[in-house]
Amino acid sequence: MFRSRSARAAVGAVFAVAVVAPLTGCGDSGGLVSAGATPTANGPTRLWPGQPPASSPAYDFGEADTEVVKGVTAPGGDIRKVDPVTVVRAEIAAHPDVYTASTGPYRGTVRRMADCGPGGDREECPVLEAYYRDLTGDGHDDMVLGFRLLPGNQTAVRMYTLRKGRLVQVLASDDAVIAVELAGRTVIIRSPAAIEGYEYRTQWNWDDEQRAMLLTRDEILRVGGSTGPSAGPAPSRSPSRSSSTSPSRSSSTSSASSPLPSSPLSFLSFLSSSSVLPSESP
Repeated sequence: MFRSRSARAAVGAVFAVAVVAPLTGCGDSGGLVSAGATPTANGPTRLWPGQPPASSPAYDFGEADTEVVKGVTAPGGDIRKVDPVTVVRAEIAAHPDVYTASTGPYRGTVRRMADCGPGGDREECPVLEAYYRDLTGDGHDDMVLGFRLLPGNQTAVRMYTLRKGRLVQVLASDDAVIAVELAGRTVIIRSPAAIEGYEYRTQWNWDDEQRAMLLTRDEILRVGGSTGPSAGPAPSRSPSRSSSTSPSRSSSTSSASSPLPSSPLSFLSFLSSSSVLPSESP
């Protein structure tokens, strides 16, 4: 379930389209004018056709892995009422080899979880706010949350849905993360690339056959350019557990008044400085 991409490759393609446009003007007939010859379309050419097919799957992302969250219930069948901190604590309890064992790589996360409770330093709490949107297409909200994996510079991105009243994890990705975005019903995870000026982007979408979020695109892109058009309503945010009085945050536990930006929405844009943030009304 804990997947981190260790190597990536990307293949780019550029397509040229010849446009035929009507030209009008004084003395012309108003007919079509040729834009020139169109290159002949060529299908893919298979290389090494005599090689036997692969006998084992490619790199395992755990795309179809799902896991019932034990000990966590959704009051009234409402996923919005599930406490994100409780969900993270349940994952820690279910995977002691990762979090609590003497050789566990993320023992620092466990130590910082004490800051998520009353009297703790909320800025040090590793659990980020949860966001809600229908990503499975069943008409009900699902939950996406993240938490910092300490020590190190990685972030756990998780998605949960309700299945017959049970909270089920349907996406688990651990990686160095620049930002996470929701575009329509797609989860986009952006990570730094080793090549300067580029970043990796993976896209995850719900698959009805596997009943899980599957990796549908993995690419390396040059950084820059504007964001795309709105792809749907912004997700709502989880109930506040922050008492920060900084200008960008509310000291109240009531809903914030400013709306979220339209999708694609980046909600983990600066992971190292944000913990559980204030709420926002749907």
